[in-house]
Amino acid sequence: MVDALVTLVVVLACLGVLGVLAAARVVKQYERGVVFRLGRLRSDIRGPGFTMIAPFVDRLYKVNMQIVTMPVPAQEGITRDNVTVRVDAVVYFKVVDPADALVAVEDYRFAVSQMAQTSLRSIIGKSDLDDLLSNREKLNQGLELMIDSPAVGWGVHIDRVEIKDVSLPETMKRSMARQAEADRERRARVINADAELQASKKLAEAASQMADTPSALQLRLLQTVMAVAAEKNSTLVLPIPVELLRFLEKGQQELPEGAARTDGGVAGGAAGGAPAAAPEREAAPAQSAQSARPAMPRITEREPEPEAHTVDR
Repeated sequence: MVDALVTLVVVLACLGVLGVLAAARVVKQYERGVVFRLGRLRSDIRGPGFTMIAPFVDRLYKVNMQIVTMPVPAQEGITRDNVTVRVDAVVYFKVVDPADALVAVEDYRFAVSQMAQTSLRSIIGKSDLDDLLSNREKLNQGLELMIDSPAVGWGVHIDRVEIKDVSLPETMKRSMARQAEADRERRARVINADAELQASKKLAEAASQMADTPSALQLRLLQTVMAVAAEKNSTLVLPIPVELLRFLEKGQQELPEGAARTDGGVAGGAAGGAPAAAPEREAAPAQSAQSARPAMPRITEREPEPEAHTVDR
């Protein structure tokens, strides 16, 4: 009798231990427990730590409350300015209501992923290429609003959305490279033109300064010779003063004017003293010119050759 009681007590103790083990649950710090009793949702959400449920009646589901980083596969679309691009993004979200995350949607991760892909394709079609490349902050906010609106009913909050990469066709890349190169070249030409303008102003000031002091020009020439000689090359540089070139040019211009004046003076004296002798003087150079020319042979008519007489023997 005593053995039977001891056996019964041991059996009951083992069953009690098994029941406690079946009812005991441990919820981690970053998790929340949702209890379903006979298929019905219990209102109390189990926090982190040790908790108990009714064995064989209750079922505990643990929901992760951490921020989830979900990459969005690259989506190909056509922008508003008819450019084909491939865009991929990253979605950061977390569960704020564990009960809705389990009851309102079958798989909240899959739902968020599909919603992110459709929203990304939609935002590509509404944007220009320049916006995708330079104005990403605005597009990220638009994507966040588009995904967060339906996700609120699923007990999920979209923390942020980031566009990761924008892939362009090779032809578009080459076109953009040519455009950037042309823009850089235009800036370089404008800078060079501005530099030339400033240099011309400084050179004009230097020229006016040297015009007041001619010796400064000679000193500048000597400095140039010294700079060339320092290179140790075989080129010999002989600077010619600019004043000398101007003097020679001025002398060439004065020569024709002096000759014209002398011709005019001679003609005037002849007309006042002896007007009748002018034709003779004018004729004399003409005769001398004719005599100076070599006598050209004149072509005369050829005389007929005498006919040959034949003698009959």
